[in-house]
Amino acid sequence: MPCPRLAVRALILHEGRLLIVNAWPDGKSDLWCAPGGGVERGQSLPDNLAREIYEECGLRIAVGAPCLVNEFHDPTGSFHQVDIYFHATITGGQIDPAWCDPEGVVTQRRFVTEAELCCLRFKPDSLPELAFGAAGQGANAMYDPLEPIVL
Repeated sequence: MPCPRLAVRALILHEGRLLIVNAWPDGKSDLWCAPGGGVERGQSLPDNLAREIYEECGLRIAVGAPCLVNEFHDPTGSFHQVDIYFHATITGGQIDPAWCDPEGVVTQRRFVTEAELCCLRFKPDSLPELAFGAAGQGANAMYDPLEPIVL
């Protein structure tokens, strides 16, 4: 069985709204998540995250403290991923509907309020608490145990 994949994700709140992406090529799923992606060997986690956010969203960011370690897997397959979430702030760029992720994974990106997020399908389950609750207000990093991935 392959080792778990390591990824980084950004928790970006801007004007009271959370940046989320649909990371399923061709709209295969209606599942939303925080932007980010796989870690490349030889780059720091913050450097990987800044690269991923630029590729997926066209934004430049300042990476802050880690705030969540989340694991998820496909119980019927071999997929297992560990995501490390970091607080981040936008330092340049803006969301442009014409922006294209060079890998073609992220097809949609948007800012949502807590109420809007709760009307969507998203992962991890703790995302609203992390972004809008006490956990997102400078508390210690959270750990989310192994969650099944959903399509």
